[in-house]
Amino acid sequence: MVDLPKKKIGIVACSGEELAEGTVTRLAALRVLEKLRPNDTVTICLPLFLAGGDGDRAFARFYPTISIDGCELRCAARATEKYSNVPASSIMVRDLIEEYKLDQPEGKRHLDSAGLQAVNITAEKIANTVDELLKKSWNRTQGEPIPLETIPDLQPEAATEPVIAACACGSGIPVQSVVIAGKEVTIVGLPLIFQQFTEAGKKPCEENVAELMDTIKIYNPVPAEQETAYREEIRKAYLNYWFKEKGK
Repeated sequence: MVDLPKKKIGIVACSGEELAEGTVTRLAALRVLEKLRPNDTVTICLPLFLAGGDGDRAFARFYPTISIDGCELRCAARATEKYSNVPASSIMVRDLIEEYKLDQPEGKRHLDSAGLQAVNITAEKIANTVDELLKKSWNRTQGEPIPLETIPDLQPEAATEPVIAACACGSGIPVQSVVIAGKEVTIVGLPLIFQQFTEAGKKPCEENVAELMDTIKIYNPVPAEQETAYREEIRKAYLNYWFKEKGK
């Protein structure tokens, strides 16, 4: 059985230091990560993310993220969408200040009472959003909940036992080795893609295998001359995975 990591929510907080609202985002995110939802969240470092941090970007491709921005520039949300995927939810501190009719926060390093109140409200908003997202089956490709579909019954077929290992990028995204044309090929995120399709009820029929290949090619190079071989071995691997999951 594929040992998939527990789904967590990535928190991407604004790194701006020019505004008090930027400090609010970071303190609110820290409160969620350390106190409110420590077992359900991970931090995604925005400067490292922008600089090309493979681990952070890989995580944000496959798991839901919440961007926390201080102002209308929405740097965290825009960066997440540009380099990985659309955030599952975007929160802006200024919107919350207006919604709750708070005083304007003051202080870049040491917030005043209005700023601390904004931290508490923002942290609660993040925590509630985390809870909401974790109740949903998540489409890691499209950044939205997965709808279920009905597909005709199929029969199992023998397939090579998958070999699973943690991705070396440190993101916790698993990889799977598949033998293609006599050569072992490591495919990033394959167990998660299989899980996504299985949760959506997408049985390994031809139509869904085509969609499966399209998803795999988002994250992995597939040589054009070997695409047919890739498709056949991926089909077998998914067929094996499907019936193992349904047989639990």
